[in-house]
Amino acid sequence: MWDFTVKIMELTNKRENILIRWLIGVGDLVVLNLLFFAVYKGLDNFYTASISHNVREIILFLNFCYFFALYFVPLVVHNSVVFIDKIVQRSILLVTFLFILFATCLIFLNVGDALATFLIVLYATSVVVFPIWRVLVRIFVKMYRRRGYGLKRIVIVGAGKNGMELYRLMNEELAYGFTIAGFFDDNVALKDVIPNYLGNTDEVNEYVANHDIDEIYCTLPGTQDEKILKLLNYAEKKMVRFYIVPEFYRNVKKSLIMEMMESIPLLSIRREPLQAAYNRALKRTFDIIFSIFVLVAIYPFLYIILGLLIKLSSPGPILFKQKRTGIYGHEFECYKFRTMKVNEEADTAQAAKDDPRKTRLGDFLRKTNLDEFPQFLNVLMGDMSVVGPRPHMLKHTEEYSALINKYMVRHLVKPGVTGWAQVTGYRGETKTLEQMEGRIKRDVWYIENWSFVFDLKIIVVTVLNMFKGERNAY
Repeated sequence: MWDFTVKIMELTNKRENILIRWLIGVGDLVVLNLLFFAVYKGLDNFYTASISHNVREIILFLNFCYFFALYFVPLVVHNSVVFIDKIVQRSILLVTFLFILFATCLIFLNVGDALATFLIVLYATSVVVFPIWRVLVRIFVKMYRRRGYGLKRIVIVGAGKNGMELYRLMNEELAYGFTIAGFFDDNVALKDVIPNYLGNTDEVNEYVANHDIDEIYCTLPGTQDEKILKLLNYAEKKMVRFYIVPEFYRNVKKSLIMEMMESIPLLSIRREPLQAAYNRALKRTFDIIFSIFVLVAIYPFLYIILGLLIKLSSPGPILFKQKRTGIYGHEFECYKFRTMKVNEEADTAQAAKDDPRKTRLGDFLRKTNLDEFPQFLNVLMGDMSVVGPRPHMLKHTEEYSALINKYMVRHLVKPGVTGWAQVTGYRGETKTLEQMEGRIKRDVWYIENWSFVFDLKIIVVTVLNMFKGERNAY
């Protein structure tokens, strides 16, 4: 009777997972259609009259375009692990792709010139509301799983360090959607140590056959490839998903990216979105447009006003030029408004909190980031980007590259006028090695998690910091 009850629960969990995906899709359609009618009813008749005779066809096109867009931007809200910012990014991408398709379809209906205003309002509303809806769905899914519903039943083969760490991660948060049946390991001495020992590796097949297991996670070392292959083949026959945790994960604890060279798998130690030509073109296009805007609309006034004040504050040039390390370690000449008296230590010593070399005006320029504006010349010339790791003086590159293993990784992309490390508190003088390591960690994280939306977020935070002043800027 107990086994029958367990079987029913396992079958119910599988159906629940399928049902959740369907419900999310239906919910998406409901939200999109409600937004359509809200905008349709809310706008003046002038903007909606041209589509009033084709509402049914237009609604049909909208729903059709959603399914087509979903093919290119699949659902991830129900996945075991997905972060809120990724949900927001993918929601905006889905809506954008959907509306490009939708607008293209409507061109063939020839519904009038006022359609453009209607589409713009509908798109702007959807870009705001749809990500909020998806985030709320994610919160609901996590709450649902924490109550013990819709969980995947899994077994872990191998109770070494990797296996135990995987167990800890899956077990500490029910919202990930796993329930762990137990461990299989050939070391019988672990029987009384590990939680829920199920037997040795030869017993995995029998256990999976008699219990409805959704996934097998194998953490056996590579030296046991014969056992791993046997388990893999059995899992394939039984339609059980099989995952391998590589043995070297113990030493390289980070996301690995797999590529294929014909039939040979290649593992890369990091994901780099800016390796894609499309992303580089998008970032460079934005850099050119943004830097031209700043250099035409803001920089001339700053140069005249601040240039005069800099000249009055101390003798020397208006702009400070310094050799700094750029992409792939290439040197370039970085521009800033001069904030210090002319001195011989400019290329060797960092600016400190009460640095006597700074002028009173220079202190203000640093706190408000105004000293960085000439770097948009570097952006336009292609030496820098608007957002990226801040460029360091050559002496620091030489010193810290010898002390911090991943220091040079930050030079895989162009340096930026502002960056993720700077808006998260790592700005100004680095007195200790730990502070520099914290900065490098954020620079590398930026490289691995770049997105256009992420760049816009950093720019917005930077602008806000300019008005309130930065405590660590000196």
